[in-house]
Amino acid sequence: MILVGQYDSPYVRRVAVSLRVLGIAYEHDTRSVFSDFDSMRRTNPLGRIPSLVRDDGEVLIDSAAILDWLDETVGPQRALLPRSGQARVQALKRIALASGGIDKLGAANYERLLRPEPLRWPDWIVRCVAQATGALEALETEVWDDRIDQGQITTGCLFGYIELTAPEVMPAGRFPALERLWARLRGRPEFVATRTEAYALPAGRLDRQIPE
Repeated sequence: MILVGQYDSPYVRRVAVSLRVLGIAYEHDTRSVFSDFDSMRRTNPLGRIPSLVRDDGEVLIDSAAILDWLDETVGPQRALLPRSGQARVQALKRIALASGGIDKLGAANYERLLRPEPLRWPDWIVRCVAQATGALEALETEVWDDRIDQGQITTGCLFGYIELTAPEVMPAGRFPALERLWARLRGRPEFVATRTEAYALPAGRLDRQIPE
């Protein structure tokens, strides 16, 4: 089994963490969607990550589809997304908030890092960061226990992405419950093994774009 994509993608990372939590061995293909785009499209026609190449040669694309297959493979007793009831509703809410926050920070990062400076839209950056902050504010109100599931994994990958690309969005003391959760998750071997060093980002940090 081969996981395609770099760990600096929180969607690749949540698959990698899930594989490790479940004890499923895999090889890691670290091709980049930027520098290896043509090669990546031969694995995934969308040229996106992650992809999971199964042992039978079937290629699964999109982290949600991959995680669903993993849960089906290990069965309901070990599945990282509860199969029914309030526990499932709660996990789905957390996943939606965390993945939404990832998407909005990603959009802000693309705007400020990839779009040519004369074409950047500052108001769009402000809006995206405000939406990501809203996700953090909602996640802060959740009651987190010690049992790791997909809600916690995806939320942890959001924290890792913030730490990697925009630490100013989650300043010390602003989200104490989330800080405690992240302190616990980041020390787990599955998160340690998939950590990526922080980028050297150009000037124009997101904190200059965050509305009061």
